[in-house]
Amino acid sequence: MPQLDFANPLVLSQVLWMLVIFGALYVLVTKVALPPVAQVLADREAAIAADLEAARKLKEEADAALAEQERAAARARAEAQAAIREATEAAKAEAAKAQAALNARLSAELAAAEQRIAEAKAKALSAIRSIAAEAAAEATAKLTGLAPDPAAVVAAVDSALAARQEG
Repeated sequence: MPQLDFANPLVLSQVLWMLVIFGALYVLVTKVALPPVAQVLADREAAIAADLEAARKLKEEADAALAEQERAAARARAEAQAAIREATEAAKAEAAKAQAALNARLSAELAAAEQRIAEAKAKALSAIRSIAAEAAAEATAKLTGLAPDPAAVVAAVDSALAARQEG
């Protein structure tokens, strides 16, 4: 290949210039072009590290805030449940008290009604007793033509009423 004929002086000068140009480019790139690029990369690395640190701190703060919020929510939930439980207990106590009062009032009304019934029954029995005694006396007088002894008629009616109440 004629391009690689090192016996030719033109090829040697070309190789020499190529080495000089590559050397100059190497020095230019390593001393002029790469340091700013390296500085930019270092700055970016520092900025990214600072951003990561800031993000880590913000995440820790967010985690702490979230934990505090969850504790507050749990505390509020417990307080609400306690309030509900307390209100329920108060309502149950109030209902039991109202039921006891109602039972007492109904018991008193029942006792009064039973008393009135007993009094009415006694009045009715008394009226029946006198009516029965009068009817028995009149029937005996009509059947026998004799006026019966009122005390005996009353005693007979009382005996009949007593026997009826027992049976």
